[in-house]
Amino acid sequence: MTEQYDVTIATVRPNAHPQALAVLGQTLAGDKELLACWYSDLGALNQIMLIRKVTDAAATIAARRGALSDPNPLGIGELITSLAMDTYVPFDFMPPLRPGSFGPCYEVRTYVLKPGAVTPTAELWRNAVPGRSTVSPVLAAMTSVTGTVARFLHIWPYPNLNERARLREKAVADGVWPPPGGPSLLAAQQADIYLPAAFSPMK
Repeated sequence: MTEQYDVTIATVRPNAHPQALAVLGQTLAGDKELLACWYSDLGALNQIMLIRKVTDAAATIAARRGALSDPNPLGIGELITSLAMDTYVPFDFMPPLRPGSFGPCYEVRTYVLKPGAVTPTAELWRNAVPGRSTVSPVLAAMTSVTGTVARFLHIWPYPNLNERARLREKAVADGVWPPPGGPSLLAAQQADIYLPAAFSPMK
C-alpha cells in the first residue's frame, strides 16, 4: 500500500499557539499515528501543523467528519480561526516518515504545480534528490490528493536558520539544486519555517 499522510493545519489566534500546544500535548497523547506537531515561526504565522500516518483511509475520513461537527475540534476550538485537513501521497522514491530528531528547524515549502506537472516534477526530483542529499537531506516530498490540487509539499530539516542559508547556497553553487526545469512547472510558491512542539515525535 502506498504511504499516505494526513496533514492538518490549524490556524489559531495571534499569540495563542503556546496555549494551543499545551492543550494538544494532552489531546494527542497516545495518538500512535502522530508523526509531527509543529508550529510556524516564520512565514504564515499562528499555524500548527499536524502530520499523521494514514493507516485506515475510512477512519481518517470519519475523524475529519467528527472534527467538522465538533464544537471544540482538537480541544482548541476556541483558539482556531481556520482548519485545513488534507491527504498527501509521497513520491514513490521517498522513504516513509518516521519519528526522530531531524531539525529542529523545518522549512515547509508548498508549491502549486501547473496542470499535468505532477509526473514530470516527480521524475525531475527522482534524478536530482540523490545529488541534493549530498548537501543536506529532504525529509518529505509529497503531493495533495484532496483540496486544492496539485499542491506539492516538501520539507527540509536544518539545525538552524544560518545553516539553512549556508546549505541552500552550497546546493546552488555545487549545481545540484534546483532540479533543471523544475521552476518552469510551478504556478505558486510558499515557504514557512516550523519548530517542533515539545511532544512532537519528529523534533
